[in-house]
Amino acid sequence: MNEPVNTREEHRQIVRVTWCGLICNLALSAVKVTVGLLAGSQALVADGIHSLSDLSSDVAILLGEKFWLAPADENHPYGHRRIEALITVLIGLLLAAAAIGIGWDALFTLHVQNNRAPGWTACYVALASIVIKELLYRYTFRVGTRIRSSAVKANALHHRADAFSSIPVALAVLVSILIPQWSFVDHVGALVVTCFILHSAWVVMNPALQELSDRGACQKTRDHLREKALTTTGVKDIHALRTRRSGSGFLVDLHVLVDPTLSVLEGHAIAGKVKSRLLENQDIIDVLVHIEPLEEAGEHSTKTEKA
Repeated sequence: MNEPVNTREEHRQIVRVTWCGLICNLALSAVKVTVGLLAGSQALVADGIHSLSDLSSDVAILLGEKFWLAPADENHPYGHRRIEALITVLIGLLLAAAAIGIGWDALFTLHVQNNRAPGWTACYVALASIVIKELLYRYTFRVGTRIRSSAVKANALHHRADAFSSIPVALAVLVSILIPQWSFVDHVGALVVTCFILHSAWVVMNPALQELSDRGACQKTRDHLREKALTTTGVKDIHALRTRRSGSGFLVDLHVLVDPTLSVLEGHAIAGKVKSRLLENQDIIDVLVHIEPLEEAGEHSTKTEKA
């Protein structure tokens, strides 16, 4: 009975934090684009478009979370967690697309001289965005860590990228105000924003791409799992330990070698103990244990252990 309750609570937290981000992003995007256009600040307009890309990721999570939280079924016996990885990659691609558009526009208007310097309102909006988005990042990342959701944490990084990108925007606007003949700095600020966004896109997509490519756990985690299994009462040796990421955790399977004189019931009991011990690691979602008699293990001794 605990699983449905946990899933409902996870759903509630995802919806709450994402709606909070969506409302903030919508308001910030509207304010930054409007003020940027009125003030003649390309950097601020670019930052507003970045906030709009954050809005797109919020919508992607709201539409996708009900699918990745769905329980396992006949066609998806391991659950639907990889939908979360797909959503995470989508967020990264939205970031990259926004960056390319901003960078392209800034690069080809770098030589254009602004007729007037942006006003102080543009600077204040950029500064306010830094504070709001940093607070939103901390709130979202804390929720994502608590429920172990890669998509929510990716969205949090999206918020922080927006906060960081507003720093060069604020500086560019400030320089344009204080030194009007240096108005080109506003375009440079937009290019700096592009670099921030592209870096964030890679940070967001990399873990999800590793999951979709079936990358296993790190060596430290594998060594820990091996030690846990080997120190279980009744286990003589193990081999063919394999892991693969699924959502926020890992699926594990391994072969456990036991005394060949044990009964099926006793071997099954040892397998249960191994599974229970490995599941003590919060990053492990499920464990499949294959029992083998020790005397028949020789044929497997040359096999390379996979992860």
